Amino acid sequence: MKLVELVDELVEEGPYRFRIEQRDEMRVPGVVFASRGLLRDAEQSLQQVANVATLPGIVVASYAMPDIHWGYGFPIGGVAATDVDEGGVVSPGGVGFDISCGVRLLAADCDREELRSALPAIMDALDRAIPRGAGPGGLWRPFTRRQLERLLEGGSRYAVAEGHGEERDLTRCEDGGAVADADITQVSERARERGLGQVGSLGSANHFLEIQEVAEVYDEPAANAFGIARGQVCVMIHCGSRGLGHQICTDHVRAMDQAMARYGITVPDRQLACTPVHSPEGQAYLGAMAAAANYGRANRQLLSDMTRRIFRRTADVRLSLVYDVSHNLAKIETHEVNGTHRRLCVHRKGATRAFPPGHPELPQPLRKFGQPVLIPGTMGTASYVLTGVPGGDAFHSTCHGAGRTLSRHRALRTIATEDLRARLKRDGIAVRPLSWRGLTEEAPEAYKDVSAVVAASEGAGLCRTVARLVPLGVVKG
Repeated sequence: MKLVELVDELVEEGPYRFRIEQRDEMRVPGVVFASRGLLRDAEQSLQQVANVATLPGIVVASYAMPDIHWGYGFPIGGVAATDVDEGGVVSPGGVGFDISCGVRLLAADCDREELRSALPAIMDALDRAIPRGAGPGGLWRPFTRRQLERLLEGGSRYAVAEGHGEERDLTRCEDGGAVADADITQVSERARERGLGQVGSLGSANHFLEIQEVAEVYDEPAANAFGIARGQVCVMIHCGSRGLGHQICTDHVRAMDQAMARYGITVPDRQLACTPVHSPEGQAYLGAMAAAANYGRANRQLLSDMTRRIFRRTADVRLSLVYDVSHNLAKIETHEVNGTHRRLCVHRKGATRAFPPGHPELPQPLRKFGQPVLIPGTMGTASYVLTGVPGGDAFHSTCHGAGRTLSRHRALRTIATEDLRARLKRDGIAVRPLSWRGLTEEAPEAYKDVSAVVAASEGAGLCRTVARLVPLGVVKG
């Protein structure tokens, strides 16, 4: 199918909902939640939506969120579920290299004015304390191989048990802080080596630690339940499983690519390498992926623990966890398909789980209002808190952020570093980058308009907006 055909043949089914008709090797149609404007540069990504629709066992549709852009195998913003008991497959390309990359939001017991005088000192302390960049460096030192194994099995639960947090953190974290069924025997020696020295680190690229103010609240009851209010200071942390997750993806893509022929599987793109969920290769990947997810949860736990210490020591301010949720994961979930409850392997890559009110996996007092969904903006723009809604489409999934429009190289060529520095200073945003060159790669112009992405997600019936947050200070890799 040619790209121009995909763009021209999109069928507008409803507000913010487009359909790619089933054809050729597609087993299901494609469904894209977006506006025409957001789809303006999505031609290649639409081809990936169609490619994903060819996966064995896929049900209902190959979905894409409003922040869709080109990714490895799956588009970033892609959601697909396969029927576990009917030969459905799992594909590492449907999770991505940064396994369990996600967002954590903490709320302070103060507002912006109360923090104003202490903000420069807090930013300087965070700049000194938070490890970041592409290489090694983490907050948990020394860190042994035995500790790594326990962390891969226990995630945030292990970190909290070792003194890096508080018990309440676990009730406000997806999966209670740890993904079950982690199999550390499927984590290679190379992955372990890469993970040993990076526990408690931001990494680079679009990862950040940001001090924010709640600028607007749109749903007071939900915001109250989540623990946020207009004017309140919050801290948002966006990062994942670092080199360990990247290596796990690399290892298991290679293994599945070599195994597909044994299962009679062919795919239109080798980056969609996959095997049945029940196969040895499928189980090996899911076990290793869960271990990487636990690493990602613990990574954010360590970073939030250090941030708490700095806020308390510098300004006598306390931080409480609002929620922690991943947007790169495959999970076995039960959903209704054609009137029947079926066990599905739900791939969410650059997409966030958005469970509705009343869902049994949500803790009290969140259950009445739905799952918090945390949407990081682009540096210098707003971020959002959303919540899941009844009847949410795409297996209760929604967007995960703004979505790139410019490559990092193109951003460096077209955005002047000095102009970016001046703009952030003018807007009153304190920035502590590892390098200004790296910061330019993440300028707002390199991304879609996150407000338009959120509006499309809500307009498509995937979520509801609870609050908008604006940056006060940014720590970047």
